[in-house]
Amino acid sequence: MSFGQGGPQSQWDPWKPNSQQPWGGNVDDETPDWAALADQAETRNRRKRLLLIGGGALATVAIGTAVAMAVMSANDDTSASGQPTNLPASASVPSTDATSPSFAPTSAPPPLNPEEFISSKAKDTAPLSPATLFPGTQLTVVSTVYKKGPTADTTNCASVASGTLPKVLTGNGCTRVMRVTYTKDNIAVTVGVALFDTEAQATKAKAQADTKSAVRSLSGKGVKAFCNGSICRTTTNAYGRYAYFTVAGFTSGTDVTTKDTKVFAIGDDLGKFAFDQIRARGEAQASAAAQQ
Repeated sequence: MSFGQGGPQSQWDPWKPNSQQPWGGNVDDETPDWAALADQAETRNRRKRLLLIGGGALATVAIGTAVAMAVMSANDDTSASGQPTNLPASASVPSTDATSPSFAPTSAPPPLNPEEFISSKAKDTAPLSPATLFPGTQLTVVSTVYKKGPTADTTNCASVASGTLPKVLTGNGCTRVMRVTYTKDNIAVTVGVALFDTEAQATKAKAQADTKSAVRSLSGKGVKAFCNGSICRTTTNAYGRYAYFTVAGFTSGTDVTTKDTKVFAIGDDLGKFAFDQIRARGEAQASAAAQQ
């Protein structure tokens, strides 16, 4: 009987279950091929990694597919469409291209022109008198105070004019002249305001007046006579249906020269005052008409 024979020798595989390592015999001849074993282990590790990666990719695809299916399923739900099913049967969603309602443009009415109310007798209907046109007892221009003197009112326009002015006033249909005198020290000025029915008549009267056209000075009420024979400074102007004139000079009877700047100043101040009063009359009437 021989020992050592009687069947195939077992092959020991360190990675294979139930394999046995032989004992005895020539140890050098039965030493495992470690390089081959390492290659086999590496191969198995790669397979495991590939399986893990592949499994993760399949899981991702599966999740994405599930989400896509859920979105498609939601889009197929008619209850969330552009026409909700819970609206009454007669209701409908407005179309996005529906025409917006249009409204007629509106704007504030244009302001009334004050000059229109002083350009004709038909519109210039507010009460008028020397007291309303020349109010108060004095006039202050900046820091200069002029004392108010006598006033006068007449429908005989030619009677209160001198030189060539009576013919100008009568020829253009003057209906009324109101006068007032103001003084400052030894200087006096009379302002005369002539009324016409239309602006055209007043404008024509202004154009026809010349250096010899003058309103008569008004004295009295503490004001000495002036400009009755002496040289005085005169002005002529018009606004609306009004023509207004000034005559300024010394109460002492001294002639006015171009060097007498104070006389020119008082004449200009009172001429502007007359213009401002006429304009204010137009503004008051325009404002009253706008509120009606």
